[in-house]
Amino acid sequence: MKLPIFIADAFTARAFRGNPAAVCLLENELDEDMHQKIAREMNLSETAFIRKLHPTDNFAQSSCFGLRWFTPASEVPLCGHATLASAAVLFHKIKNMTSMLTFVTLSGELRARRAEDGIILDFPLYPAHPQTAIGNTLVQDICYSPDTRKLLIRLSDVYDRSFLENLKVNTENLLQVENTGKVKGLILTLKGEPGGQTQAFDFYSRYFAPWVGVAEDPVTGSAHAVLSSYWSQHLGKKEMHAFQCSRRGGELGISLRPDGRVDITGSAAVVLEGTLTV
Repeated sequence: MKLPIFIADAFTARAFRGNPAAVCLLENELDEDMHQKIAREMNLSETAFIRKLHPTDNFAQSSCFGLRWFTPASEVPLCGHATLASAAVLFHKIKNMTSMLTFVTLSGELRARRAEDGIILDFPLYPAHPQTAIGNTLVQDICYSPDTRKLLIRLSDVYDRSFLENLKVNTENLLQVENTGKVKGLILTLKGEPGGQTQAFDFYSRYFAPWVGVAEDPVTGSAHAVLSSYWSQHLGKKEMHAFQCSRRGGELGISLRPDGRVDITGSAAVVLEGTLTV
């Protein structure tokens, strides 16, 4: 079987930055275990599988598709950067002419629509609830999102972006410290610099998910579905500009909607196009 496959760097307009995701187009159903084998072979934080929902669907003309995401270790219920990469492949490489795509996923229907400055993802907005914990690094706040099983730790405002960028996180220790299954991802976040500066950001973050086989994820849309809720409450803003400061780095536009969801805007650069033989 020959499968069209792409790699797109998400949440960036430049190649080799942002977060790379593989995107595989499925004309027909795959054997269930083949999804995981392909994701393991691609060895990226996420591999997305776009599938037709009906035999008469067309990747260039239809507007609704199934979408699943796999890390090298497991299937995940939500992935932002691989959704952005999937939309970019359909819009820019397959030349799908619709203005909005709908993806049927484990997290319900997600939408991606064209915008002048990229692609806007319509995602659920997940609240995070206060928690208590003990640690040596100065912490401003600790919250937990039960919907996503993500733990959010806001570092003290005394720290700056460089502290977060240079912070060493032993992800193997995380697996030993938390093995109950309650946590599937760790968000470290920091308040951004004041407005008025060039390239100012409202908040920064890093994201770690060794529980699903991803030590550190470069730019994470699902984490921002939690971060958007948290920082909107603490900054009193509905429109925000975020930066995930991994080694690759990536920028996200945030817009909270009246219907309780969030629009996450980003660009994507397709860097590889080929055929996978399975």
